[in-house]
Amino acid sequence: MRVALDAMGGDYAPSEVVKGALQAKKEWDNLEIILVGDREKIGEVPFEVVHTQVVVEPHELPGKALKEKPDSSIGIGVRMIREGRADAFVSAGNTGAVMAFSLINLGRIKGVKRPALATFFPTRKGYSLVLDVGANSDVKPIYLYQFGVMGSIYLSRVYGIEKPAVGLLSMGEEETKGNKLIEEAHELMKQSPHINFYGNIEGHDILEGKVDVVVCDGFTGNAVLKFGESLVEFMQDILKEEAKKSLRTMIGGILFKPAFKELLERVNYEEYGGAILLGVRGIVVVSHGKSKAKAIKNAIGSAYRFYRERVNEIIREELE
Repeated sequence: MRVALDAMGGDYAPSEVVKGALQAKKEWDNLEIILVGDREKIGEVPFEVVHTQVVVEPHELPGKALKEKPDSSIGIGVRMIREGRADAFVSAGNTGAVMAFSLINLGRIKGVKRPALATFFPTRKGYSLVLDVGANSDVKPIYLYQFGVMGSIYLSRVYGIEKPAVGLLSMGEEETKGNKLIEEAHELMKQSPHINFYGNIEGHDILEGKVDVVVCDGFTGNAVLKFGESLVEFMQDILKEEAKKSLRTMIGGILFKPAFKELLERVNYEEYGGAILLGVRGIVVVSHGKSKAKAIKNAIGSAYRFYRERVNEIIREELE
């Protein structure tokens, strides 16, 4: 398998991206990793380098990047899939630009109405896959239904979860709760033989791990994702501040440190690697902008498992 890796994407590129590539190659020796970026900044590496000095900046508008930077590290990396030079693309760069270049250059899998960005949330029981977390602000009931199907296929094939439970994020568990969009999507999911539909769930049910797949529109999913990330940082800062207030709290903090470290590992995005763009004709993984080597390695691992289990082929067979 050949992975095109955006060497210039993320706050710690290219050094941490290169380290992540080296770790991935060590774990999966049959991977061929191709770095896309500035050869001079990347330096000497045991990988092929596709040179470009053009970079899409973190806050650059996707439409502008598409028009003005087709030969950016993101643009080239995505086109490598279309041209058959790579099987997957991994980037910790501008998420909107990655999605835009992917949609324009790769297109949708036949039968897929809209692709969805899917990522993992830690829960009491392990993790849940949440989608969409940013690809589609405005959706239709059929889109939400297909998100559920794609998420189910991904979890069952890649992570071996038999008949993943699918929940539709709403303002109440009752079928009649929510707007017209949710009511119609609920009916589609309930009648479908292709998913194991649990029913509606509420926001607090996500962390409880009531379902394996959480379905929502991209606007809602992105808001939940950003809130979750900020909450982890907020709690971490508060605990550190409280631990410094007195000798007693400092001792308590020292005793609690191993448990706190384990907690942070469970909620750390680096453990999950990145979000995968389901529904496009190629494998595209978007890592967090603050990704270091471990997150990059795990993102490459996600792409590898996705490829190995032929997820896109199964999605096409299911939705065509």
